[in-house]
Amino acid sequence: MPLLIRYATEKRVDAEPEQMQPIMELTSKQLMELSSDEDRVIRLGHSSIFMQLDGKRWLIDPVFSERASPFSFIGPKRFHPTPISLKDLPKIDGVLISHDHYDHLDKATIKHLASTSTQFIVPLGVDKHLLRWGVVANKIQSLDWWESFNLGSTKITATPTQHFSGRGIFDKNETLWASYVIESQQNKIYFSGDSGYFAGFKEIGDRFGPFTLTMVETGAYDADWPTIHMTPEQSLQAHIDLRGETMMPIHNGTFDLAFHSWYEPLERIVKLANDADVKLATPMMGQGLTLKDKQLNATEYWWRTEPQREMALAL
Repeated sequence: MPLLIRYATEKRVDAEPEQMQPIMELTSKQLMELSSDEDRVIRLGHSSIFMQLDGKRWLIDPVFSERASPFSFIGPKRFHPTPISLKDLPKIDGVLISHDHYDHLDKATIKHLASTSTQFIVPLGVDKHLLRWGVVANKIQSLDWWESFNLGSTKITATPTQHFSGRGIFDKNETLWASYVIESQQNKIYFSGDSGYFAGFKEIGDRFGPFTLTMVETGAYDADWPTIHMTPEQSLQAHIDLRGETMMPIHNGTFDLAFHSWYEPLERIVKLANDADVKLATPMMGQGLTLKDKQLNATEYWWRTEPQREMALAL
């Protein structure tokens, strides 16, 4: 109730973009023609990621619906379309789900993918949602923290985060939440899911690092929920703890889920990374990163499309 009152009464500044954000549109043909001998990562929006690793195609936390909500008519609405439509996706070999919140687990997307031979890897308990939506049991692998699953030559390990779960009023924490260590033949990648800052990042870094790329939650933070989401300062420290080479901030730029300006997380993390001499990749939605040649230090200021963005430079 206090949060609902804040949303109803608190003055917001630039909660969403005033004009359409630039994105790089993708086609099924483009994704199918990616070279199989190099690992690629493409940000689709918020925490949704397309990856090609060891010649196989992956999705992480794919949300293709218009709203991150149980309802089609209310709830956080996308700032931008996905770079590729759900129906135009090529065959996906594996899907990783970090937890069951609506901005990470999208019923319509899962139901579409359920009709394919896609393998789903989820934290313990999240399988019950997928089974209900038509995914067959032998295509779901449920993992506890520190458990692993191999799909071809790519190894997936579920690792801890500091968060919570639940899609309704009465199911809080009935399912597990996780981050993922993703090991291809050429690279190690880390995906944070959602998390507050905690000592687990250093443990993961000590056990699995260094990482070619860390995809770390950087957005939807607030003083009212400091233990379950990170400020940009904490996100950068998590990347350092993980022993990451390049950081890609995620969980921003698509949905209005907090009280800060929509572009604030990106502006803050760019300044922090520059000050700390940390390599940062901020590709626009749909823009690919090639891991093979370490072409990752690519800071694109795609969010600076209005004069009001200058306000963020003072942060």
